Amino acid sequence: MARSRSLARPKMDFNLGGEQAEADPLLQNAFYESTHYGVLSDRNDPKCFIVGRTGSGKSAILSRIEEAHPDHVIRINPEDLSLPYIADLQAVSFLDSLDIQLDPFFIALWKHVLLIEIIRHRYRVNSPLAKQNLLTSLKERLGRDRSKSVALEYLDEFEGKFWCETDERVKDITRKFEEQISKEAAGSLATGSTVSLKGATSSGTTYGEETKAQQAARFQRIVNETQLPRLNKMFGVLDEDILDSAQYYRYVIIDDLDRDWADGRILNDLIRCLFRAVVDLKRVRNLKVLVALRTNIFEHLDFGSTGGQEEKFRSLTYQVRWSKLDLEDLVSIRAQEAAGQRGLQDIGTVKDILPATNATRGNAFEYILRRTLMRPRDVLAFFNEAFTHASGRHKLTWDMIHAAERSYSSKRLLALRDEWKPSYPGIDSLFNLFQSAPPVITRENLGEILDDAALLLGDTRFEGMRWLMETAQPIWDFYGDDDWVKMYLPLVKLLYNIGFLGCIKGRAREQVFAHQEPGLADQPSAVRNLSEFVVHPAFRAALDIPEENAKKHR
Repeated sequence: MARSRSLARPKMDFNLGGEQAEADPLLQNAFYESTHYGVLSDRNDPKCFIVGRTGSGKSAILSRIEEAHPDHVIRINPEDLSLPYIADLQAVSFLDSLDIQLDPFFIALWKHVLLIEIIRHRYRVNSPLAKQNLLTSLKERLGRDRSKSVALEYLDEFEGKFWCETDERVKDITRKFEEQISKEAAGSLATGSTVSLKGATSSGTTYGEETKAQQAARFQRIVNETQLPRLNKMFGVLDEDILDSAQYYRYVIIDDLDRDWADGRILNDLIRCLFRAVVDLKRVRNLKVLVALRTNIFEHLDFGSTGGQEEKFRSLTYQVRWSKLDLEDLVSIRAQEAAGQRGLQDIGTVKDILPATNATRGNAFEYILRRTLMRPRDVLAFFNEAFTHASGRHKLTWDMIHAAERSYSSKRLLALRDEWKPSYPGIDSLFNLFQSAPPVITRENLGEILDDAALLLGDTRFEGMRWLMETAQPIWDFYGDDDWVKMYLPLVKLLYNIGFLGCIKGRAREQVFAHQEPGLADQPSAVRNLSEFVVHPAFRAALDIPEENAKKHR
C-alpha cells in the first residue's frame, strides 16, 4: 500500500503591500513619515493644496493624518457633493449661455459645505433636536453681539436640512438657486408663470425689451449676491466661538478630485472656486483644510482668468516629489513589516531582499529606481511584480528582476495612459508610435515619429482631435521649415512633461526626465540645445525598445 504524503502548507507570497492607499494592508503599520507628511500635518504650516502625480502618495498622507487624529478629521468626499447634479442644472447652462461669471455661486456653495460640515462634526449635530439645542446655546452665548446674532440667522434658514447628508443640503441650496434664476428669467411675464431655462438656453431667448448685455448684467447681480454677507460672518463665529480652542482643532480633508464626478465643462471652475474658498478659511486659526489634486488637473486650472491671484494659490501649494533616500527608506520599512508578519527575522533594510551589488550588474535598487518615475506606487509595483516570480521567497535574484520587467513595463504604460487620458484622450496612440524605437532617438528620428503623430488627425477613430490639433498644428504650419524646435516643441513638451520622453544632456550624456528637471522642455532655448532623446526606461520593455545597446546611458 502506497504511503500517503503529508501536504506541505503553501508558502504565502511575499510582497510590499498594496500600491493604492485604499487597498494597502501595510499602510497602517508601515507608513513612512516623510518630510511630506511632516509639512502637511503641521497645523502651523500654511501649505494646504497637495499636488502630485498619480501614485505619489497624496492619499496615503491624508489617510495617515486621519488615522493619527481620528476625532479631529473631517473627510469630504466629492461624490457626496452632488456635483454631477450641479453640472446638469438648467440654471447653470442658462447662465453659462449668457457668459455669466458663476464663481460667486460656486464659492458660496463650497463655503456652505465646509462651514456646515465643521459645525456638525464639532457638535455632533445629527438630528433636529441637536440642531435646535446648538442654536439655542450659541444664541445665549453670542446674543449680546449683534453682528454674530445676525450671522447665526444663516443657520436658521436651513430648517430641516441642517443635519441631513451633505448631498441633500447641496441639492437644497442649488434648487433654491435655480428657482430664483427661473423666477427672474420670467421677467415681465404674468405672476406665477414659469420659464423653461432649457428652452431659453437652446433658443437664445431674451425676455422683455432687454438686450443680452442688460440681461447678463441683471443675472450677474443675482449670482454675485450668493456670497451672502451672513455666510462670511459665520467664519468669524467659527474662529472665535466654535473652534476657539486648540482642543477643537480640525483638519478637513478633500481627496479624489481627479475622479469623473462632474462634467468636464465645469470641473475647472469648481476646483478653482474650492481653492478660493479654502484661502478665505485661512482666517480660522484652529482649522487646516487639505485638498489633494493630481498634477495634470492643477496645471489646467486657470486662476488668472478671473483675477484669482495665481501667485497666492501657488504659494500655498505643496508639490509631492520623492528622493532616492526617501524611497529606499519607504521600501525598507515595508520590507521589515512584511517580514515580521511572516515570522522572518533577517530583513532590516531593502538590501536584505535584493541581490548584492556587483561590478557587472551594478546596484539592484538603483536599477529598479531608474525604471520608475520616482513615485512610491511605481517602486512598489516593480517589487511586487518581481516577487510574483519568487515562489514565496523573500530574497530576489537578478533573474526575477529581469523576468518582472516586461509585465511591469506594460502595466506602467497603461497606467500612464490612464493618468493622462482625461486631458489627452487617445494619447496611447502616440506612445505606440515609439514601438521598437532606437535606445537613443536623434532629432531626425523623433521628427519622423512626431510627423506620424500629426497624421493621426486623419484617423476618424482617434479620440484626441482637439488637443492634438493644437499641439501638432505647428508641424502643418511650418512643414519643410528648417526650424525643428518651432515645428515640434509642443509635442516634445507634452511627452516630456508627462514623463514619457527624456533627453540626453551635457558631456556626461546624462539622461534627464521631468521628475528630475521639471519644465525643462517648456523653453524653446533649452530644447534648441538638445539633439538626442530617450523613452523613459519604465516603458522601454513594453515598447520593445532595446536596452543592451544603451547600457552607458541607463
